[in-house]
Amino acid sequence: MSPGFADVSRGHLLTEQANPRSSELDALSTAELVDVFVAEDLKPQQAVAQAAPALAQAIDAIAARLRKGGRLFYLGAGTSGRLGVLDAAECPPTFCSDPEMVQGVLAGGAPALLRSSEGLEDLFEAGADDLQARGFSAADALVGIAAGGTTPYVHGGLTHARSLGALAIAMACVPAEQVPMPCDIDIRLLTGPEVLTGSTRLKAGTATKMALNILSTGVMVRLGKVYGNRMVDVAVTNAKLEDRALRILADLAAVERERGRELLASSDGSVKLALLMAQQGLSAAEARSRLDACGGQLRSALH
Repeated sequence: MSPGFADVSRGHLLTEQANPRSSELDALSTAELVDVFVAEDLKPQQAVAQAAPALAQAIDAIAARLRKGGRLFYLGAGTSGRLGVLDAAECPPTFCSDPEMVQGVLAGGAPALLRSSEGLEDLFEAGADDLQARGFSAADALVGIAAGGTTPYVHGGLTHARSLGALAIAMACVPAEQVPMPCDIDIRLLTGPEVLTGSTRLKAGTATKMALNILSTGVMVRLGKVYGNRMVDVAVTNAKLEDRALRILADLAAVERERGRELLASSDGSVKLALLMAQQGLSAAEARSRLDACGGQLRSALH
């Protein structure tokens, strides 16, 4: 374990405390039980709102690393780690990003996605080992996710990141003064005691998912993978995505569907290039050259 962990009483953690609103959970009617959940599930949104300044700081810092060829890693155990893996896995289909750009690292690896292996979270050295196995370097960014903030696996990863000079971001659902974490940016999502005591897959998990949604989407916006609120860097790989691409071309450039198909074919399925070609009358090569000159920012290339 990391030094100092022995001083932390898990029973005093905010995420481990008993929630008085659900103290008679098993005696409630089903309707009353659902009402308790509905009321408590407003708190993740409030927690994320309070963490907005730290999230904005993290987005800009991560984007700066990725622009220079760095990568983003999510590291965690149990539910926290699985949520990181989920967010990382959604980036390539949503933003056409390189699968290596955003990676989820879960204690126990792929088998832990389906079968609990929470015992591995107690291995402080394993966090650093798993990052080293991925070639994690000073150019990269790490988001260490631990609902209760005490997970040795995550502390080990964050400590390793800081030792390299990489960007280290902590995400937890307990106050920083209760459980400090080694990091450059500290994101705290204070959702309070769970309806089911200690089950952080509930409110803590919801807040974490919301925060990761904001983090990855914000980074991709800053990297130029979004124009307006459209996923213009989406890869046209199936009928659903082709339909979405054609609707984007129709909405933003008044392009008929048949002409849209021609533009997508000549741009190798790139919605960005097809939009630039349609609005500026450029060839695919000219559009690509202009887009490259603008750092992949479609708005700059258009205007």
